[in-house]
Formats: sequence, C-alpha cells, structure tokens
Amino acid sequence: MASWWSFRCLWLYFTLGQFNVLYVRTDWPSVDTSNVQLLSVFYNAPNGSDPLVQYVHSLAMFRSAMILAQRYNMTIEGQFIGWQSITTSGDPMRTLGSTCEMTSNSNIVGIVGPSLSRESEIIAPFAAITGIPVISHDSTTPALSDRSTYPTFYRTIPADDTAALAIGQLFIRFNWTSCVVIYQNDAFGQGFQQAISDVFNNYNLTIAETIMFDIATLSIRGDLKSLLINNPTRIVLLWAQVDYATMILQSALDLGVLGPSYTWILSAEVEVSSFDPQWYANLIGMFTMEAVVGNVINAPINTTLLNAAYNMWQMYEPESFPGAANVDYTALFAFDAAWTLVQALVQLCPSSSNNSLSSCISFTNDTFCFNKLFLNTNNLLNTIDSNTFLGVTGPIQFSANTTNRVSGAYFILKNVQSPSNNIQYVPVMSWSNSQNWALYSSTSIIFWPGITLTPPSDSASASGVTFRIAIIESIPFMTVTQTTDSFGNITTTHTGYMPDLINLLQTNMNFTPQLILIPSDSSYNSLVEGVANGLYDMVVADLTVTSARTQLVDFSTSIFDNSMRVIIRQAPDAAIDYLGYLKPFSRTLWLTILGTTIYASILIFLLERQHNEALQDRSHVSAATLSVWYSLATIMAYGPDFNVSTAAGRLLTVGLYILSLILIAAYTANLASDLTIQKSQSSISGIDDIKNGKVAYSRIGIIVDSSIEEYYLQEVSNNKRNFYPLTTIPEIYGKLLDGTIDASIEDAGVLEYATGHVYCNLTLVGADFDSTTYGIPHQKNWIYAKELDVTLLTLREQGLLDNLRAKWFGGGDCSQTDDSSTAMTVESMAGLFLTFGAISILSLLLYVWLKRKVIINYFRAHKRRRTSIITPTSPVIPTSIVTATSPIISTSTVTPTSPVIPTLTVTPILSITTTSTATSTSPVIPTSTEEKYPQQTVVE
Repeated sequence: MASWWSFRCLWLYFTLGQFNVLYVRTDWPSVDTSNVQLLSVFYNAPNGSDPLVQYVHSLAMFRSAMILAQRYNMTIEGQFIGWQSITTSGDPMRTLGSTCEMTSNSNIVGIVGPSLSRESEIIAPFAAITGIPVISHDSTTPALSDRSTYPTFYRTIPADDTAALAIGQLFIRFNWTSCVVIYQNDAFGQGFQQAISDVFNNYNLTIAETIMFDIATLSIRGDLKSLLINNPTRIVLLWAQVDYATMILQSALDLGVLGPSYTWILSAEVEVSSFDPQWYANLIGMFTMEAVVGNVINAPINTTLLNAAYNMWQMYEPESFPGAANVDYTALFAFDAAWTLVQALVQLCPSSSNNSLSSCISFTNDTFCFNKLFLNTNNLLNTIDSNTFLGVTGPIQFSANTTNRVSGAYFILKNVQSPSNNIQYVPVMSWSNSQNWALYSSTSIIFWPGITLTPPSDSASASGVTFRIAIIESIPFMTVTQTTDSFGNITTTHTGYMPDLINLLQTNMNFTPQLILIPSDSSYNSLVEGVANGLYDMVVADLTVTSARTQLVDFSTSIFDNSMRVIIRQAPDAAIDYLGYLKPFSRTLWLTILGTTIYASILIFLLERQHNEALQDRSHVSAATLSVWYSLATIMAYGPDFNVSTAAGRLLTVGLYILSLILIAAYTANLASDLTIQKSQSSISGIDDIKNGKVAYSRIGIIVDSSIEEYYLQEVSNNKRNFYPLTTIPEIYGKLLDGTIDASIEDAGVLEYATGHVYCNLTLVGADFDSTTYGIPHQKNWIYAKELDVTLLTLREQGLLDNLRAKWFGGGDCSQTDDSSTAMTVESMAGLFLTFGAISILSLLLYVWLKRKVIINYFRAHKRRRTSIITPTSPVIPTSIVTATSPIISTSTVTPTSPVIPTLTVTPILSITTTSTATSTSPVIPTSTEEKYPQQTVVE
C-alpha cells in the first residue's frame, strides 16, 4: 500500500514538473470546490534560491482580493468565487500547457496575469479562443494594445508606449538627445525598443545603439564594454525584467561601464543591496522608472479597499508583508485586475437575477481546453468595458477600442542614493497623463553619477579619460629637451606650440594625456595609419589635413592655419651699379641721341637766330648754348623756356616731340625691367618657377610620404617622383646649405620660424600657396570628436590659438626681407642719385664761375672794411719816405742810444699794408689812392 502511494506521489510530482504548475501551500483559506474560479499566472525566476519580490507580493494581493470578495459576500448564485494559481518560469509554451491543464479541469472564467509579455502574447490568443477574459498586471508590450488581435485581453499597468512617451519627455527636460537601448530579446524588450524608437523620432531624438540581451544564453550579444565605450552617448536605457537586469548590471560593473561616466535608467527596481558594497559608489546616480499607483503622486485611490487588502495579507501571511510603503506596485495592479473580474462577474450574474448559474456561467461540454468554451463571453466583456470604479491603483476604466486603461497611468523616477552607509532608491520625480515630469517633492535632490548635483550631458565626456597622444619633434611645434641631474636621472621636457595646445585642451576637457614620442624620422602618414589602427587616440602635431588621410581617419577643426612656401639659399647682395640707369639704352643709342640733339641745336640756331628774340642780342656762343638747351628740353619732354617763331622751327620741334614720345616710353619700360631683374637676384622667384622647370627637378628637396609630396606629384611633376628625397625637415636646411639642393617646399609655419630664428642664410621666395590647415586626427566616429571640436572653436574664439602663434612664431634674430615686395631699393637707383649729385655740383661751379667778378669784389670790400677797424694810441710819426709810384713798407728804426719814439700802436697786433703816394719835393704826408680807406703796413 505504501509503495502505491509513493508511486502516486512521484507521478503527481512529475506531472506538475512537466507543466511547471505550483499549487502554493499556505494558510490562506481555499475555495477550490467553487464552480466559478479565477486563475493567477505569475512569474518567478527559475532556479532562484529566493522567490522574486514581485511574485510574492502579487500572489498575496491576488489572494487578498479573493478573500475580500468572500468577506464582502460577493457571490454568484450563492457561491463564492474560487481561485487557482500557476507559477511560470518564463517559457510561454509551458505556461500555455499549465493554463490548458487548469482550464480543462476547472471552470476558469477569468485570468489575472500573465506577468511576462511573451507569455501574454501566447495566453491572450488562447483566451480569445476559449472566451475567457485576461487582465494582466505586468505585461507592458505595446503590441498587446490591439483590441482586434486580442479581443479578451486587458491590463491594469500602463503600456510601454506610454512609458516611452514619459522617457522622451524626460530627455527633453534634461536636454539629452541620444541614448543606448539595452533590451531583452522577447516581446517585452522588442516592444519597448519599437515604442521608444517611435517616440524619439517624434521628438527628433536619436537611439545611438541598440544592444540585445539573449534570454536563452543569458548574455549580451556583442562586447558590452566596446559597444558602450565606443558610443558617443552616455545615457543607457535598460529594458529587461528584474532578474535579467541584475545580471546585466553586474556585467556592466565588472567592465567599468556603470559609474561616473554613464547614466543608467532601468525599467525594473533591481535590489541594489544584493551587489557587493565595493560597487555602491558606481551604483549611486542610477535611475529606475516604473509604473506606480495614484497615491504616490497624490492622485486618488481607494484607500479603504487597499487597507482591507493589507489586513487580509497580514492576517494570513504576515511574514511576507513588507509594510504598506514597500509593497511592490505590480502587486497592486494584480489586485485591481482581480477586483475588476470579481466585480464584472458579480454584475454579470447578480444574486437577484432569475438566471440560474448554469445560464450565467456556462461552458461547452468538453474536457479539452481548446474546445471548452465560455458561452457568455460577450456579456462579460461588455460588463468589463462599462464598469468603472476607484481601485487601489487609481481609476479603473476600459473601453472597447483598446486593451489599456482609459486613465490612471503614473510613473515615478527613483534615484539610487546613499544617505547612510547603505544605498537605496529615493523617489525624485513623477509623471502622469495630465502632468509632465516634476520633482517628487519640493525637497527632492537628484544625485547624478559621480555623486554630483549637476545633470550630465548625454554625450561622451573626456573628463577623466586617458588619451594616447602621439607627438613628433618639429621645431617650433615640438621641441624635445633632455636634461640630466647630478644623480644621472634624465628628464625629458616638451616645449613648443603643440605642447602648449595639449595643455590648453587638457585644462578645458579634463582628460589625462599619455604622450607617445614618435621618432623624428617617422613619416607623417605612418602617424595617420597609427590612429586608424588604434595605436593612438590622436596625433597632435603639424599634420596637414589631406583628402587621402581623411579616407583613413577623421580630423578635428583647424589647430593651425597653414600654407606652403619655397625655401632657397639666401642670394648675395647685388653690387651697386652707378651707371645702371643708363643701361636701358645701348652706348650707340645714347651717342645717336646726343648727335641728334646737337644736330637739332644747329638747325634751331640757323632757323631762329635772326627771327627769335630769345636768340637775338646774344653772342654766338650764348645763342648756340640756348639752341642746345631747346633741343634737349624738347626731347626730354620738359619744355624749353622760349618758343620757336618760324614755321621751319615749328616743324623741327614736331620731329623732336616724336622722338621724345618714343624714347621716353622705351626708356621707362626698359628701366623698369632692368631694375626688376636687378632686384631679384634669387635663382627662382616662387612656385611658378619650379613648375616651369627653372630649377632642375633633381635639385628640389621634398620630404617623402608627406602632404608636400602629394602636392608635388599632383601639381608639379605629374605623378613623377623626380625630386630629391628627404626624410626630415632639418635635412632640408642641411641639404640647402651644403649645395645638394637648390630649393625645397615645406609648410610655411615651419619655414618662417627657421629662416627668422635659426637659419639666417636661408630665405623664402614667392608668396604663400596651397592654403591648408593642421588638424588633430582621430578614429572615424570617435565619441569625443564633438567635444574636441567645440573646445578648439572656443580656444580660437578666445584668441588663445592666436596667442600661441604669436608666442612661438613672432620675432626672430634674423633680418629677413620680403621677396614678394615690388618696392625698389635705394641701391638699385644709387647711380641716378650720384649723377644728379655730380650735375648739381657742376651747376654750382658754373654759377660760381659766372659770378666770379662779383664774388672777388665782395671779398675785396670785406677786406677793406676790416682794415678800417684800427684804434691808434699815439701820434703816428712816419719814419720813411715813400714814393708815389710804389708801395713802401714802413718800418721803425730804433737805436739803442737814441730816445725811444713810438711809431704806431694798434690794439689788435696786425700787419697792415699801406700804400702811400708822395713827391720827392713835398713833405712826407701819407696819402692813398683811395681817399677813405688808406692802406698801411705796420711792422712791429
């Protein structure tokens, strides 16, 4: 007998295991014998040591509703409504098998559940066939809203298209524009993914990436870390049921993509205390958005009914009751679902009605679930559609057009915070059909990831991120200096335009630079390839943006406006040619002009001598000179100071004018050409001379594997590598100085610095050409590209990039001339000014010669005036007799024995020559040929 009972028990266990049916054993009163029963279909995590909170709470509230119906004496033809329960594991087909088993063995007139959308999509069509209404408390996929597809399906929880609308408005509030969506690959996840896509399209928002969680393999399809790190957005929507969400969060914590840089928004309230405390700091700032009941946002609910239900729960299962504030919201939706069916059945079959139970609640006489049909389906559905009451979650009302509630959709946003040593969910914002997102209370504070009060941007932030930055020495953009201290430690420092730029970017973007110094003989194209292959995050160097490089990588906005220049050896100063202004005409031509001038002068003299007043009354020499002046002035287009008066003279003047016109034009043109040639002593004048082959191509130095080579091949040599190959910029200067090459092409910034600060014997020729820009290369679709560009534009607007250019490229020790100038120098016209100086001196000498008599008379008169300024101190006693015909120098003769007789005292001791005229017979009286100014000679 014992073995028989053991066999029956094993068979029953096997049967229940096959259909995954669990009849929960509790102390709740059972009414399994009732002829009218409701069925609950609730999900519990498989292989879990502890049942899910949602499962425990939902089952308790479902039973409370059934017990309350009995307490309120809500019967059908005197019979209480009974219940059955099924626990599912998420397998829709097993759930269908369990439901089929139940409906075959019992008169199930309504189903509360299922919990999962993928189960509801199977149970709802089955219920439509059998005519049984299904009211789900937790299935949210928007596909179930179609009344024509699911005519007997209802739900008390808001659908995910409503949740997607609330999320879209949340993004608008915080100025977020994009996100990553992680969803489970079933009806629940895929339904939300479609709903959020529709809402984002309406709001012009972007879903940057969709990541699928495979519920069969319990893993993310793809590399979660790579998918998130390489994505430009930092907002993550996780739409998965609670047990899957827990696994995804743990994976994200392990991979370092849940924390300060990412803002996660969940659809389920994961038990955060279940994680290791080491992760608490990363979890702070995470959000969960879930559907709630009306009283959470101060909307009306049936508190009397709710308190009664809680009393039933505490009466029969007090150990699982968490307190009124901690009851899971899905449990309250389950209660209203059960209560809706109870009220509809009571209204369908009122106790006062004359209809018997068999006519009100009747099924076809068949034991197979798909053939056992409820016969009063339409009346029951109409009763549900027309019934309106205030439930424990809010107003309950349905319509014939949709399976969703007419009103009563509320959402709350909870924030993971750490008010003490533990972390917990704290309500911070709320939403309803009639009200957009608002703070949950006036004192609500949101803690964002990183434990900050500042809302984060949705885009990836470089703050705290380590960037591998490749640099290469290129003076003055990058100068590498190594110093050794007394202990032998070598310290490497980087100075220049690019290190300063990196410092500015680091200050504004708050990233951590990891500088990688590349050998200076490396090609710039290899740097670009390194970025494309992931060796570096970016290259900060004098790297030109080219079309070929943009096929491999993306570039930032300009960090340095650049162009190309030609560099050559400095030409020696040109020797001064004092007769250079005569070179426009040959010696023969000058002599011809001179002969023509003399010939014309003779003709003018002959034709105008007797008839022109200007030439009359003059000597032949003077008239001839004036004729020469007339001819020369006419040829030089100056215009003489007299006019011809004869017809023949006028005709001759016309001929001189014709000569003047042609000779002056020719002289001007040739002089300009000669002076230009004299000014430009360089072997070439710019890039056009290189293109025209003025310099041998083999003597033009070009750095290989660079943007300069690309330009040379495209614009100069027609893709022929006929240049002299160079590898580094310093090699350009060396090869120019040792004469290996005659010219080279390089970026203007580098060359301007070199010729202005270091290589004074090198010079730039020609104007800038092929304007380009330097940019920072990074991988295509780099998530930090936008932030980098915005930062660079800000630095440019603030003038900081201009300050860097002035700092590193301004000034210089070399005196450089601008070969592109068209101005003539003093040296080129020195001979002309020297000739003018000689002519001016000759003019002055001529003036002196012509005025020689006047000048001589002036000096004589001046000399006489000075002679008259004499003051005598005693009488003058002449001691000599002079003749009247010759000047006598008067002297005084003093003998030692004779008395001293003063001869003449002159205050200034001067020798004065006097001329006296006297007769031999008259007394000696001084006289002078000029009466007023006698001349005397006094010898002391």
